[in-house]
Amino acid sequence: TIRLRTLCSPAGEAKSGILASTEEYKFVERLIPPSRVPFPPKHDGPSPFGWTPPSEVPFALPYMICRSRMHNVPALEKDVNLQQLTGKDLPTQVNEVTMTIRVKGHFDTALKEWLVKKGF
Repeated sequence: TIRLRTLCSPAGEAKSGILASTEEYKFVERLIPPSRVPFPPKHDGPSPFGWTPPSEVPFALPYMICRSRMHNVPALEKDVNLQQLTGKDLPTQVNEVTMTIRVKGHFDTALKEWLVKKGF
């Protein structure tokens, strides 16, 4: 009969334990997506692609408009006077439960400009 050796190492050597190396983990960390969008760098005025940072000073307004998680400007009503742009009063819908305001029409550019002017 033929017997196979079950040990791969010579009988005189002790088996080494598992070696945990964190040196190679830096290559894995680059592949893991971030859990949140990083804060944009500080700068004055609009960026080359048109993004404007929010104002650092708190506002004396009866409402607060938060930017989205991507640091973009949302849209809104009340102080927005779209009647000057269109010549008629536009239908708006306010949902106080979800804290959203809907304006009928294509006024996203005008609303964003108004929000940036207000400092949001």
